[in-house]
Amino acid sequence: MLIPLLTEYEKEHISARQAIPERYLGLSDDEMDGRIAAARAALGRRLVILGHHYQRDEVIKFADYTGDSFKLARQVSRHPDAEFIVFCGVHFMAESADVLSADHQQVILPDLAAGCSMADMADPDQLEQCWGDLEQMLGSTSAIVPVTYINSAASIKAFCGERGGVVCTSSNAAATLKWAWERGGKIVFLPDQHLGRNTAYKLGVPLDQMMVWDPGEIWGGLEPDAVRRARIILWKGHCSVHERFTVRQIENIRARHPGVRVIVHPEVPWEVVQAADEAGSTEYILKTVRESPVGSTWAVGTEVHLVNRLAREMDPDRAIFSLDQFGCLCSTMFRVSPNHLLWILEGLIGGEVHNRIIVPDDRKYWTRIALERMLSIS
Repeated sequence: MLIPLLTEYEKEHISARQAIPERYLGLSDDEMDGRIAAARAALGRRLVILGHHYQRDEVIKFADYTGDSFKLARQVSRHPDAEFIVFCGVHFMAESADVLSADHQQVILPDLAAGCSMADMADPDQLEQCWGDLEQMLGSTSAIVPVTYINSAASIKAFCGERGGVVCTSSNAAATLKWAWERGGKIVFLPDQHLGRNTAYKLGVPLDQMMVWDPGEIWGGLEPDAVRRARIILWKGHCSVHERFTVRQIENIRARHPGVRVIVHPEVPWEVVQAADEAGSTEYILKTVRESPVGSTWAVGTEVHLVNRLAREMDPDRAIFSLDQFGCLCSTMFRVSPNHLLWILEGLIGGEVHNRIIVPDDRKYWTRIALERMLSIS
């Protein structure tokens, strides 16, 4: 499993990591379900539980709201009475929730080891170096708009917010790129090169006007002429789950299931999107499959928990299965267990807050600006 490395900065500003007490291990499913339900009832309106689509079934069934990052981010401001926002997701999501929450609200991540390998691929020091290099290569960065995918740390979001940039999700990536190009001639898009490439290509940008910036190379591994030619500079990052999907898988699925429709998340590589029938965010995938004709067969290229849940929901009217025969599991999302959720909720009842996520004030302002820009873009 991928375990995110916390920076010294992060260690300083989140509560000390605590191992889940042994008494919460080895409980039966029925006992955990009953105790979680009782804790939720006892906390009442003081509590909101948010659950990302990729969470395991035994956790997400307790969520007040389920959705992708964009949908869940919108829910934070709609519950001003809630004292506790328990985010069943990963670290960057809880950071965003903390930034968007009110001062009296506390955001909690059930397991602090639930991180995101993609988010870890964008380091703030590397981004500062990139920005300085671009200024040397172009003479100025005034015409560059930084756009970061929501799958990034608050420090990256703050950098973008302070420089006129914005956060995006897979749901509003196209609208965000249009917004950014209206404000500058170039975009630096991070940390997921595939989402940036797939979205820009769909908007009509040719591949030869997209350049990949490798933060491990001098000047990102690019010549100044290539940077000047680029309309979008893509950070060399990716999702370890979605990069597993391949064109070969699509070919094999079509051979075994004539008439199958293939739908994938835009975090997959460009050639996979081109070979698929549809591509879009998790919310788009759900909407498209749910509204498809009865009798349809779908192969879905995204995290396996969402695929399996959708398959059960649509059975027997539609046949739905994972594009990857083994199912692509997000191991860090899987870290949030019902045991962790129970520990968190019973702690709150007893006046103890475990695993609170706090974005410090000096980063919160510009992170909020970037996120509010995101929420304003349809």
